[in-house]
Amino acid sequence: MTQIAYCRVSSVGQSLDVQRDKVTAAGVEPSNVFEEKRSGLDSGRPELKACLRALRKGDVLTITRIDRLARSATDLLNIVRDLGKRGAELKVLDQSIDTGTPAGRAMLQMLAVFAEFETAIRSERQMDGIAKAKAKGVKFGRKPARTPDKIEEIKSRRENGDTVPEIMRAMGLSKATVYRALSDAGADATGEGARA
Repeated sequence: MTQIAYCRVSSVGQSLDVQRDKVTAAGVEPSNVFEEKRSGLDSGRPELKACLRALRKGDVLTITRIDRLARSATDLLNIVRDLGKRGAELKVLDQSIDTGTPAGRAMLQMLAVFAEFETAIRSERQMDGIAKAKAKGVKFGRKPARTPDKIEEIKSRRENGDTVPEIMRAMGLSKATVYRALSDAGADATGEGARA
């Protein structure tokens, strides 16, 4: 069994010393400590990814606090499930959680319930917000590239002899959008009587 630690602070100005001291006092070898200075909301934490890859069956991932490892309860549970599949455990020093013990597993099961509840509430709020916005006439999704004004401009440019590639470059539109707009406007998209 090897203890591997992960330590993180949010900004460059903060120090990792306190976390490093705690995990080494708990028995983690300094060479097995992964550290980084990144926001917890940053999903691209390379040292965390390297730390998780380094864990093997029987190993223990040691952290000082849950918020140093995970962005949310759901994120934490996903990490713990991944550890469990690989036969590794999690130990949280400040919150006395150890998934190698029945009490630690029970604590994480309670966190799983809260995470599920948190996800359900967030989803419900999001759906309520969307419904309210729609009732107020808010449109969702990308704005259409072919507005009546743009169709008119495309038609005018084509009638003035612009080629489709020239219209695409000038207006920042795709070829398909230009051709659809010309078709909608009943304009000459083929180039007959105009430069191709």
